[in-house]
Order: sequence, then C-alpha cells, then structure tokens
Amino acid sequence: MKLVKLGSQGLVVPSVGLGCMGMTGMAHMDIYGKADEAEAIATIHRSLELGGNLLDTADLYGPLINEQLIAKATKGRRADYLIATKFGWEIDDDAQITWKFRADKAYVKKAAERSLQNLGTDYIDLYYLHRLDANTPIEETVEAMADLVKEGKVRYIGLSEVSAETVRRAHAVHPVTAVQTEYSLFERSPEEAGIMQALEELRVGFVAYSPLGRGFISGELKSPDDLAEDDFRRGIPRFQGEQFYKNLDLLAEIQRIAAEKQVTSSQLALAWVIAKGAVPIPGTKRRKYLEENIAATEIELSAADLARLEAIIPLGTETGDRYDKFGMDAIDR
Repeated sequence: MKLVKLGSQGLVVPSVGLGCMGMTGMAHMDIYGKADEAEAIATIHRSLELGGNLLDTADLYGPLINEQLIAKATKGRRADYLIATKFGWEIDDDAQITWKFRADKAYVKKAAERSLQNLGTDYIDLYYLHRLDANTPIEETVEAMADLVKEGKVRYIGLSEVSAETVRRAHAVHPVTAVQTEYSLFERSPEEAGIMQALEELRVGFVAYSPLGRGFISGELKSPDDLAEDDFRRGIPRFQGEQFYKNLDLLAEIQRIAAEKQVTSSQLALAWVIAKGAVPIPGTKRRKYLEENIAATEIELSAADLARLEAIIPLGTETGDRYDKFGMDAIDR
C-alpha cells in the first residue's frame, strides 16, 4: 500500500488506517453489531500483511478493553505497528466513564501511563486529545503532551474534533502532527469550518474517522429498522426518520457512479477521502471488509470524478446531525 506523510514532523503512514472501535464496543453499547475477538485480531494481522499497520484506538473504547485487545494482537510485533490512541473522556479508577472531559496536566500523565500499560508498550506512536476540555486551556494540555514526547513515551501528538483556532493555539505550543475529525461525503463540515484549510497552512495531517458515514455508505441499511435495538446509531439524527430516506436517495446517486467504475460505494467514498488529502481510518472487525477498504487505495479519481461526487452532496447539504445533542456539544466548533 502507498505510504504518505502525516503532517510535517516525520510520521509516515499507510494511505488507509484501521479504526478499531467496533472491535469491542463501548460502555455496554454494541458498535455496529457484536464483536468477535478472534476475528478482530485476525483482521489486525491481515491488515499488517497488506501494509496497513496504522491502528486507531482510544481509552474510551470499552473502556480500556480495546487497547488491551490491540496489545494481544501486536504482542511480539509491536515495532511493526503504528498505534494511535486517545484520551480526554475521564475514566475513573474503576474503569468507568464519568462522561466528563479532563485534559489537565495531571490527567494527561495519568491517562498516558494507563494506556501504555493497557497497550503493553512503552511508547505510543500518535497520542490524541479525544475532545477539548473546556475547563483546561489547550496550551496546558499540549504542554503536558509535549512532556510525554520529551520522555519518549509518545512520538507524535494529535487532536480530535477541534476548531481551526484551537489547532493554531496548540500548534504554537508544540507541533501537532495530526487532527482527527469525522469526514466523509456525508460529513463535510471540516471544509465548511475552514479546518482543512488551516491544517494545510500549518502542514498538519488530517485523519478522517467514519469515512463511510458510520457504515451508511456501504448501502447495507435500507431502513432505520435495520439497526439492532442496541445499535448506538439509532440515537443519531442522520439515521432517523425522514432524514434517513433523504440520505438514501443521495446514496443512490453515489452508487450509480460506483457501478460505472465497477467498485463498491464504500471504495468510491474512501477514494474520494484520499483524493481530498486525508488519511481515512474506516472501522471494521472483519477481514473481508478490511480487504475491500484497502483495495480502494488503487482507485484513481479525476477532477471531473470529484466534481461529480461533490455535486451530489454539495457543501451545506442537510444530512442530519452526526451525534445526539450531548455528542454535538462535545465538539469544539
């Protein structure tokens, strides 16, 4: 698989990474259906065989058990993988999520030490602030993250779901290697908010999570009722009521272009994200879908192809909020 520079600090990654959240679920919720540990580990190993060594996790996932799963999968081959994890949602000493944010200096150190232990490693390749802590200046958080770099416990630092202004303030304290944000044909807010432009100017890498619209672009969902009762997407406006069916009509147009090119709609959507200069990290826990996702890196889209796709869902198109109110309020906009 083609390698790309992520940011300007020296980190080189495959053009598609592997999002691991769905491999364990989170806080007693199933994320995209039941998980199978053996198949998840096999998927991580298959990803490496195909050149996909970038794994994306967070202490929130589980909580903690997703990092522990990655420790099992990478044991004995740690140096072959690039592990990205995140902190910022407070997790107490009983491994329970408090649903508050913490990114003060003491918590940064505590969270990092816990992640290192759970990952079974002595360094984290890319360490992200998962969500901004409104009670802690971003400068204090980044100073603490920079200390981890000096100690050799973290190689590069990143931020997730932050505004262009926050990136600029953070980058002035210590170079930010990557910003991770939801980005797909159905979620183009990083363009609308000027985030992508700021990242290009600062030479900060862009990592796109949920590049398949939380699975919507795969086309497997025909109705909101196709979601299991405990699937967290049932609580997301984009997957509810009339908006779901409006989005389905938009997806049909994307599927027409995919059929012309003899690729899946998911592959076409990933190729678009890559063409926009981002590194997508589609989540999967099965080898079959992993292989399909990595094959998308071979698709080349012309400027005309990009224009056709973007004309289907132009900037400003209403596709429904990507989180419930609590989740939307957690985003630094």
